[in-house]
Amino acid sequence: MATPIPYNRELEFEYGRVDEITPLIRRVIANNPSAFTFHGTGTYIVGRGKVAIIDPGPDLAEHVDALLDAIRGETVSHILVTHTHIDHSPAVPALQAATGAPTYAYGPHGTRPEDGASEGGGDYDFMPDHRVSDGDAVTGEGWSVEAIHTPGHCSNHLCFSLREEDALFCGDHVMGWSTSIVSPPDGDMKDYMSSLEKIARHPAGRYFPTHGAPIDAPATYVAALIAHRHEREDQILAELANGPATITEMVPRMYVDADPKLYAAAARSVLAHLIHMVETDRVKADGDAGAESVYRLVGD
Repeated sequence: MATPIPYNRELEFEYGRVDEITPLIRRVIANNPSAFTFHGTGTYIVGRGKVAIIDPGPDLAEHVDALLDAIRGETVSHILVTHTHIDHSPAVPALQAATGAPTYAYGPHGTRPEDGASEGGGDYDFMPDHRVSDGDAVTGEGWSVEAIHTPGHCSNHLCFSLREEDALFCGDHVMGWSTSIVSPPDGDMKDYMSSLEKIARHPAGRYFPTHGAPIDAPATYVAALIAHRHEREDQILAELANGPATITEMVPRMYVDADPKLYAAAARSVLAHLIHMVETDRVKADGDAGAESVYRLVGD
C-alpha cells in the first residue's frame, strides 16, 4: 500500500492582497495559476520597516505593483531567490528597478539544454548580485536567514531558514499541495532525494512553500515524500520485471489516477528516477538513459 502524503490544498487568499501570516511574514500571491503552480506564486515579505522579499515571482506588472503597495513606506533591503524557474525570478528586474535592492541566490540557472525542451521553465537571464552558498547567513533588520542548498528540483535551489520564527521557506523543494517535479538535465533525482534527507534533519517547525499553504508537520510530511520516491522506484522495478519498456509505456500504468494532461510532467520525473537507477546499477538502458530509451532490469 502506498504511503499517504498528507497534502493540504486549502488556502484562503485573494490575488494581490497582502496577508499577515506571522509577526514577521507576509505573503502576496501572483495570478499565475497552473497545473504546476497551484493557485500561483506566493511571494513572501520578511521583516518590518526594512524587509526582504523572497521569490518575487513571474514577470507580471500587477503582481509587482501589489508587492510595492504591500511594502509602501518600507525599504526593501534584500531580494532572496530560492531558484530560477520562470514563476519565481523573472519579476526581479522590475522589483529592483523600483527598490534598488540587491539579489541573493545560489547562482544562475543551469546550462540551457540543447534540445530546448526539458528545461523550458528556466530563467536563463537571472544573475544574482550576491551568490549564497550552503550554510551562509543573510541578515537584515530584525531578521536573519540561513541558506540551505537543496538541489534536485533544479541545481541552484535554496531553502531559507528564518531563525527568529523556526520557519523554513522551502521554495519548490517541498510543496504542501503536490509532489515536486524533477526534470533532467537540471533536475536530478539523486540530488533531490539527498536534499529531502538533508532537510528532514533540519529542526524547522513550519515550512512556507512558494506554492500553497504552510506545512505544519514538516517531519511527517517529508518522511512521506521520501517514502513516495522510493515507492516510485519500486513501481519502475515492477514494470521492468515484466520485460523491457519505454517511459511512454510505463507512465500510464504507473499514474493510473492522474490526468493524462500531466503525463508529460510525470515522464520527466520517471526519467529522473531511471537515470538515478541506471547510475546505481539497478536498471540499464539500451544506449544512453534518455526519454526515448528502452529500459530493462540489470541481468535481463
